[in-house]
Amino acid sequence: MNQILEPRNVIAAGTARTRDEAIREAGALLVGSGAVSEDYVASMFEREASVSTYMGNTLAIPHGTNEAKESIRRSALSLVRYADPIDWNGQPVRFAVAIAGLNNEHLEILSKIAIVFSDEDEVQKLIDASSAEDIFALLEEVNAE
Repeated sequence: MNQILEPRNVIAAGTARTRDEAIREAGALLVGSGAVSEDYVASMFEREASVSTYMGNTLAIPHGTNEAKESIRRSALSLVRYADPIDWNGQPVRFAVAIAGLNNEHLEILSKIAIVFSDEDEVQKLIDASSAEDIFALLEEVNAE
């Protein structure tokens, strides 16, 4: 497994103000890093239309549909943090973590992210982190095999 979360895919101050803008912002990082094609971002909206990707503890994990697997070139994550919570179907989101996984790798990646975000102290550290580099350092364990 390559590096799933790269420093360039972590944004400490996202600019989105709506759920759809946040999906686009997090998805654009995956496209920009070459992990997925543009089609994958469209499938992230399809997934959101069928089931909310809000996970709790200010986290949403937008990801594509099963039909979009051919749009994934390699497994990757992007993370965008928002200073002001975004309304995600009535829930406050401070972190949009877009995920793309080849060969069901996304399940392992999801479990690692869920572990971090299930700990309120860890979430607070991510909120308080002063830079994208600090956020990346706190999440680097998601790259461990």
